[in-house]
Amino acid sequence: MPDVLTLKEAAAFLRLSERALYDLARGRRVPAAQLGGKWVFPRRRLESWLDAQAEPEPGILPAPPPPIIAGSHDPLLDWAVRQSGCGLALRSGGSLDGLAALAEGTAAIAASHLLDPDSGEFNLPALREHLPRRAWVGILWAWREQGLIVPPGNPRGLSGVADLAAPGIRVIGRQPRAGSHVLLLHLLAEAGIRLEAIGFLPAPALAHDELAAAVAEGRADAGFGIRAEAAARGLGFVPLFRERFDLVMEQRRFFEPPMQALLAFARRPAFADRAARLGGYGVEETGGVAFVA
Repeated sequence: MPDVLTLKEAAAFLRLSERALYDLARGRRVPAAQLGGKWVFPRRRLESWLDAQAEPEPGILPAPPPPIIAGSHDPLLDWAVRQSGCGLALRSGGSLDGLAALAEGTAAIAASHLLDPDSGEFNLPALREHLPRRAWVGILWAWREQGLIVPPGNPRGLSGVADLAAPGIRVIGRQPRAGSHVLLLHLLAEAGIRLEAIGFLPAPALAHDELAAAVAEGRADAGFGIRAEAAARGLGFVPLFRERFDLVMEQRRFFEPPMQALLAFARRPAFADRAARLGGYGVEETGGVAFVA
């Protein structure tokens, strides 16, 4: 089989109808990407996802995952992991990729900020959709301000996501599996704006700092990202949404030394000072339990 499957090929591989697989892909419940208006499926990721859905045999425990935090990029988390000496590594790729890494056993923790528009909950609905039944916990890392990152002085006078559809506005986007992209889709839907109406640059930014760099360098007129990255480059910022950023893991991982070392560091005054300097963070609840599943 090819490394990348079409909808028809993937449906045959999974023994599903094409319609059922299409609905799973649209709901981001299966590894997939939309390219040129068509859904495609990376075969190896699909195989790993399928293995993760199966119940383990009685008495057989999976191998422990590597000490990696996969998923969404966050500058405060990046700094705290390095400064704390907790022994965790970071692998950024988007919130949905973080949950996929948990399912595949290639990461111990997922960094996620996925909003479910129907319930208004963060991360828990996506966790239930994407991961097999285990004992999970979501630890609140921070509340963050999301909005439009614009040049200093906001020369285009942008005030909301609807303004991104104005003629001539060059927008730097994020990859489809990023939590910020999922949130932007929700805000655009609320504003009655189709994604196709936005003048996105051909290549998306893979992290918030890349998005801010595109605006700072004049390659884009705006992007949807966090206040901290706008402040780091002296850019303008239009606040639109306050989101919760969680660290998701199996409950037993919470009690292991790497996670406890990271949270102990987050209780120090230096952590709150750093969050205040970065801007756009609320860390009063850091380390609290956001949900148990």
